[in-house]
Amino acid sequence: MRLHDLYLHGITVFMGFFAMLNPIGNIPVFLGMVQQFDKKTQNKVALRATITAFTIIAIFCVFGHIIFRIFGITVPAFQIAGGIIVFIIGFQMLNAKESPIHAQSTEEKEQMMKIAHDMAITPLGIPLLAGPGTISTAMNFVGVEKSMTNVILVIVIFGIMCLITYLLFISSRVIANKINPSMLKVVSRIMGLILAVIAVQMMINGIEGTIDIFNLPK
Repeated sequence: MRLHDLYLHGITVFMGFFAMLNPIGNIPVFLGMVQQFDKKTQNKVALRATITAFTIIAIFCVFGHIIFRIFGITVPAFQIAGGIIVFIIGFQMLNAKESPIHAQSTEEKEQMMKIAHDMAITPLGIPLLAGPGTISTAMNFVGVEKSMTNVILVIVIFGIMCLITYLLFISSRVIANKINPSMLKVVSRIMGLILAVIAVQMMINGIEGTIDIFNLPK
């Protein structure tokens, strides 16, 4: 691939990942999910989520087609499963109760850290950042007959996107300090609703993809 073509391809990959990750649009989602944690924990959640997303996409860039073939996985099935996971999280956010932010006991602090750890991996890392859409986009950019140069390019660009997402996530604390607690609760509920809607759309896309695969009548 010539340098000019590589440059154009890199821009296309960057814009594709930017649209899929939507780091700016995900700031309120992140804020709504981590508002009960302190700044240090929020930063850890942001870092763990972006590292998880980067690791997943890097693995699928290199071994994605092999993984799908070995387990007989289709992209529509992946979309439906991811949609179910996101819907459950969105529903929980809609019905969220007050979190023990001022908890002082060691047991309660450990429980909060466990919640933060789990949240960073699911749903933030997977499937919000490294969801079915992002994974399939990465695999499409890499291509079936992938060259090492192209694989490295896609992985590096996604790494840059993860860095941008991380920086925006850790800046959400500044936004939180400018919003009163009641507004944060509203944001959390709205983001829960949006996540539920995104989940339904993911499942619809998966069902449509299944129909296309099996040539079923629509």
